[in-house]
Amino acid sequence: MTTPSRLQLPPGNWVSLLEGLCARFPRIDRLQWESRFARGRVQDAQGRALAADMPWRVGLEIRYFREVADEPVIPVVETILHHDAHLLVADKPHFLPTAPAGAFVRETLLARLIERTGNTELVPLHRLDRLTAGLVLFSTRPETRDAYQRLFRERRIEKTYEALAQALPDLRFPLERHSRLQPGEPFFRMVEGPGEPNARTRIEVIDAHGPVWRYRLVPESGRKHQLRVHMAALGAPILGDGFYPQLQDRPQGEGEPPLQLLAQALAFDDPLTGQRRSFRSARTLSVSG
Repeated sequence: MTTPSRLQLPPGNWVSLLEGLCARFPRIDRLQWESRFARGRVQDAQGRALAADMPWRVGLEIRYFREVADEPVIPVVETILHHDAHLLVADKPHFLPTAPAGAFVRETLLARLIERTGNTELVPLHRLDRLTAGLVLFSTRPETRDAYQRLFRERRIEKTYEALAQALPDLRFPLERHSRLQPGEPFFRMVEGPGEPNARTRIEVIDAHGPVWRYRLVPESGRKHQLRVHMAALGAPILGDGFYPQLQDRPQGEGEPPLQLLAQALAFDDPLTGQRRSFRSARTLSVSG
């Protein structure tokens, strides 16, 4: 089972939906778009199938189902830690994407959870990148979704991570790293740049024995790759990081040691009941991976 991607049609002078979608997504073959239309895999916001020759209407919201040929199977298993009428908390393993992207549609945490629960209204309230393990919070119903999304927008949710990285005996802990993160090269990497800080991380040491230390990372903001960039900038890139401080030539996959970064805990006051809620990952990090 897959969930649809959504697109609000942007301005353009295309005569039909087919022509516009082919132009917007040049990597997708025209024959594939024609097949999707023929099978009802391009729909309006209400789930009704659309015709390929329908005129391009700026502002129209459409749904389409991404399809990947020969999608690789990811041989890891997620765990559901909590499931109620409003929330689902999953414990994600390394290498499993949170939501469909790139080469992964079915082999994602979201698609697997929809198949397990039968709930097509599941939506992740935040995301972990594919290489990070740990807790992901999902909304189970649209009616209460915004109340939980506000926790993240207003930074009223406490997120705690663990990481393994080389020792930093010359620094005093705890410490805080404040910097401005901006897109780097290639486009998927982030770099620290000049200007007002937009990323803040508190860094503590849990275990300082040996050449590899165990760190607790508490982000005050949620910038892309924030923890990875901050640790690398201190001179202790997280073990298994193929992006920082230098980009490795080969992509990281299931045969490689996992990134030693774990979204370990989430805590917040429930916006519906006021009850204090906290969740903790059952996963652990190890030097051997």
